[in-house]
Amino acid sequence: MSLGPLLSAPPPIPWHAFAACAALAIGGAQLALPKGTPRHRVFGYIWAALMLLIAISSFWIQEIRLIGPFSPIHLLSILVLITVPLAVWYAHSHKITAHRGAMIKLYVFALIGAGVFTLLPGRIMHAVVFGQ
Repeated sequence: MSLGPLLSAPPPIPWHAFAACAALAIGGAQLALPKGTPRHRVFGYIWAALMLLIAISSFWIQEIRLIGPFSPIHLLSILVLITVPLAVWYAHSHKITAHRGAMIKLYVFALIGAGVFTLLPGRIMHAVVFGQ
């Protein structure tokens, strides 16, 4: 494992990847730790901000161009930009079941699911994890 390919990638790829790694760790902790605590709330806001950063930064990552400068993964970014604020609103509105469902789906599909595709051969994260 070497961070060289990631650190030599053009911005915003490193920011995007480091934000995704942080969101993966914080999100996992959020799912495992007690809910409704001040810690849960603080880390929830941090996680939500990271998810928005990941989604926004993805629009400047255009290595796979299938629809103009974009790829189908950018549709997921749009969905994240809609779902994160909605999930936060659910929590503020005490719609805990909807909040939980939205957050779990974001974690599983937007982070883990999309993250798996970054490990495909030819992608930067493949080089980071598996070498050249």
